[in-house]
Amino acid sequence: MSDAGQYGVPDVDALLLALNLYGLCTPLGARVRLQLSLITSPEVRTVVVAAGRSDPPFTLSDDGWLYAAGVPIGRAVRTDADDAVSGYLRCWKHGTWWAATINPAGRSRCTGCAFCPTSLEPPADPVLTLERELHALLDGLELQLPPGGTLRSLHEVAVSTACYRTENAALEAMVMLRKVLRSRRINARIVLLSSVLRSREAFRFLAEHVAPFGLFLTAECVSRRDFLLKNTKADLLPEAMPALLAEAGAGLDTSFTYIAGLDTTVQLEKFMTVMLPQVTLFPSVQIFQPHKRIMDRLLSPEAECLGYYYNARRVVENIMTDLGSPLTPELWRCYRSLWATEYAGHALTGPTR
Repeated sequence: MSDAGQYGVPDVDALLLALNLYGLCTPLGARVRLQLSLITSPEVRTVVVAAGRSDPPFTLSDDGWLYAAGVPIGRAVRTDADDAVSGYLRCWKHGTWWAATINPAGRSRCTGCAFCPTSLEPPADPVLTLERELHALLDGLELQLPPGGTLRSLHEVAVSTACYRTENAALEAMVMLRKVLRSRRINARIVLLSSVLRSREAFRFLAEHVAPFGLFLTAECVSRRDFLLKNTKADLLPEAMPALLAEAGAGLDTSFTYIAGLDTTVQLEKFMTVMLPQVTLFPSVQIFQPHKRIMDRLLSPEAECLGYYYNARRVVENIMTDLGSPLTPELWRCYRSLWATEYAGHALTGPTR
């Protein structure tokens, strides 16, 4: 992390970036969700990191203290195994939950992408295909609300799944979800993380029947797509993605997910240059997390050092600045983000979980 200052990366951001990349030594499971408070930045923030590796510089003690090379740097006020669950609340803002994530299509059953950590999890989350099953899921989320809370305070319900294999299947699921939300007087925007929605007709249908709606296109990477991605992602060519988002943007919110560490810097910059002009929501640019030693081989050789990620931050910031875009990272939206406390030299504010 010694060269972070050369890139204008604050120490806290550099530390959390390293934690994401190198993982954590703990017996708690393959992935761990931490509510983490650092000594130098006491605000509680959520991070989800690879765990159980024997070689990382970060360790977590039984009483929750986080150490880097034996030096205490913070404490986890809550620790959970990051299992594939059907849904959870996120984005705690002004004393209410503003967002929720649901996984109705059996996320843990998807094992198609080489880098995906869900392949390490047992298939425990159910597939929810009926209205009553979605109602039951929302009933469970309501039980987690503070006294007097209501799901009608939600501004967004994100469907984070990779298991809709066709465009029609995704459309039918989104229509059913909107019907269930309306019946409960929940007017939240639905956001879908997917790469199967591709046609003008689908975007028009969503704008008419499901909106407010946002598409986070699961782009993930540019290179080695046939090797790294399952077929329903790999067959979407990167050069087709900007036009697809532009088409969707006629009536929907648009963005994309991307995993920093799989492409070269040149590939990353070229892709960001054509994709960022098409977004209305800041993209989810995630740090690649090798959960097992064999997954280290998936990294682009450049991405084995932290300087690659510091530069990736700068690339995105420079492009967005040149575009005059007011968008900034939403800290609660991405738990593996390149940004934690600053973006383009300005302090990031807003919910961290």
